[in-house]
Amino acid sequence: MYRFVDAHGRRGELADALGFRLGGGRGKALLRLRQGPLTLSQLAQAVGADAPYTTLIVDKLEAHGLVERRPHPEDRRRKLVVLTDAGRHAVATAEAITLRPPPALSSLPARDLEQLTALLGRVLEADAAAAG
Repeated sequence: MYRFVDAHGRRGELADALGFRLGGGRGKALLRLRQGPLTLSQLAQAVGADAPYTTLIVDKLEAHGLVERRPHPEDRRRKLVVLTDAGRHAVATAEAITLRPPPALSSLPARDLEQLTALLGRVLEADAAAAG
């Protein structure tokens, strides 16, 4: 299983398409921000990081023009982190790359794919239960 996942990793393709490496924290932040703006503390909680690391994540994303900080409409002491047009484009690009199944999967019969999907769903449920 490890060989299959490693052979079909998309990090290099993502880096080529985006023009930079999308580390785990930056990727999680971008994907979470597609649902709407968040404060830094909300974003930190969403990506499972502390505030100083989340600030670094936002700084890097901002340097690439993917997010911007805006004043919070209800609390001038806080800022909202918002995707830019370039950020929305980067999210769409990343999703298109990561959601494309490896060619080997398309050669499997529908019944095998259904079984694989069910098994992977169970693995994800077990992982979520163990984490939380």
